[in-house]
Amino acid sequence: MSSKTLYFVAGETSGDEHGAALMRALRELEPNLEFIGRGGPGMKAIAGKDLTDWIATAGVLGLWEVVKHYGYFRAQFRATLDEITNSRPAGVILIDYPGFNLRLARALRERLPTLRIIYYISPQVWAWNRGRIRAMARSLNLMLCIFPFEAELYNRSGLRTIFVGHPMMENLGARRVVTIRDPNLVGLFPGSRLREVRKIFPIMLATASEIAQRLPNVRFEVAAASEARASECAQLLRRGSLSLDKIKIVVRETSAIMQRACVGVIASGTATLEATYFRLPFVLVYKVAWLTYFAARLLVRVKYLGMPNVLAKREIVREFIQHAARPRSIANVVLSLMNDLSARQQMISEFDAIVSRLGDSGASLEAARSILKEIGAEA
Repeated sequence: MSSKTLYFVAGETSGDEHGAALMRALRELEPNLEFIGRGGPGMKAIAGKDLTDWIATAGVLGLWEVVKHYGYFRAQFRATLDEITNSRPAGVILIDYPGFNLRLARALRERLPTLRIIYYISPQVWAWNRGRIRAMARSLNLMLCIFPFEAELYNRSGLRTIFVGHPMMENLGARRVVTIRDPNLVGLFPGSRLREVRKIFPIMLATASEIAQRLPNVRFEVAAASEARASECAQLLRRGSLSLDKIKIVVRETSAIMQRACVGVIASGTATLEATYFRLPFVLVYKVAWLTYFAARLLVRVKYLGMPNVLAKREIVREFIQHAARPRSIANVVLSLMNDLSARQQMISEFDAIVSRLGDSGASLEAARSILKEIGAEA
């Protein structure tokens, strides 16, 4: 086993961002560390050739999509398990991505009983199956969580857990720009996954058409996560009824759009916390395949989907989910947030309270210290 090697597994764009930040913090504390595993372009830029960039194919969404790609994930699971067995790293860092990573943790514990397995960005099992926490405690050595209420919940169930703060805080602070909000600009944030874009962006476009009919001077900017997603959005835009001079697709400028827009329409996910940080009033929209939706209805035990609402324990942001995601209804709330100064300010005040509970800007460094201590390599 190499005392200088850590194996990482991240399967989504947000996990790649958090993984890259964690790698930088680890290198700051222990410059001789080597990183291998699976992640995205951000992690690969730091780790080099021994890390596989699989984000484009690994980041599928929902039960039906996973079933359709079962053969691929089965092959990747076996390959990952074999890579870890053969490389014998000092520790394995699993970043979010619970469908794959929790199964991997169980398999690793059976195959390599003494391996240090650390989970970063805890899976939201508290939302859909708290009974799994005790099973996780048997597989994991340490959980590093990013929301304060999670540490108490996991520790109470026997899973040793440390709250390190939310890594998004350190990233977003560096993305602040000097700008003023455009009262006629609405930001559209359809998500980073292809399935999300195809399901959610047409609803956003129909909503934009509704708004444009009632507000002639309105404009829209679409935050595309990549060139590929921008191309998909452009294809969907050409099929819609919204005038092309009303809308612009912008690649990799999510934070900038959030700071210059008046209101946002956002797909559920990490972008909702990003909007919270940047104090952008918004509505949440989400739609998945019906099989995935019905399965989720049976499993999910929390009242709200959006993390700002989960953290506030009430609906401070309107949620339009599945059959409720009707363009006219969404447009009504967006227009209200554009025109009602009191409603805007109330939402922003709620956002400030949430951000204050998510820790300062040292989450990645705190997580790195905890990992080095866990593998016995304190800097």
